[in-house]
Amino acid sequence: MATEQNEQTQDLELEQTEQQTAQDTEQAEVSVESLQEQLSKLEENLKLEKARTANAVYEAEKTKERLEREADTAKKFALEKFAKELLDSVDNLERAIAANGDEKTALSEGVELTLKSLLTTLEKFGVVVIDTANGFNADLHQAVGIDPNAKANEIGNVLQKGYTLHGRLLRPAMVMVGA
Repeated sequence: MATEQNEQTQDLELEQTEQQTAQDTEQAEVSVESLQEQLSKLEENLKLEKARTANAVYEAEKTKERLEREADTAKKFALEKFAKELLDSVDNLERAIAANGDEKTALSEGVELTLKSLLTTLEKFGVVVIDTANGFNADLHQAVGIDPNAKANEIGNVLQKGYTLHGRLLRPAMVMVGA
C-alpha cells in the first residue's frame, strides 16, 4: 500500500508539474503577444511624435522666414517719414531754381548743386522720382485738373513731382491730365 500511495503521490505531483508547465507556457505566449502589441503601439506613438516634431520644425522655419521678411521690410521703409519730410526741401530747391530763371549766378549754381546732392542721396536710399512721360497712371499720379492742350489720358502739366521708396508710393505726382 505504501508503494501505491507513493505512486499516486508521484502521479499527482507529475500532473501538477505538467499543469504548471502548461500554464507557464501559456503565460509566456501571452507575454510575447502582449509585448508585440505594446511594441506596435510604441512604434505608432513614435511615428506620431516624429510627425509632430517635423511639423513643429516646419512651423518654426516658416515663422523665422516670416520674421526675417518683416524685419527686411521694416528696414527698407524705416526712412519713409524722414524721406517724405525731405521732399519738401527738394520742392523748395526746385522752386528756387525755377524762380531764378535762366540767370546763372553763383547762388543759383549752389542751389542746383545742393538739389543734385540731395537727390543723389535720396536715390542712394531708394527714393526715386515717378515717371510722368508714359501717360497717366492712377496708382502713381494724382490728377488735380484737366489740361486742354494735352491728349486724352496723357499728362499735360506736372504741378508737383511724385516719389517712390523701394517701389512703394511715397508721394503721388500731382498732374494735369488731358481730357
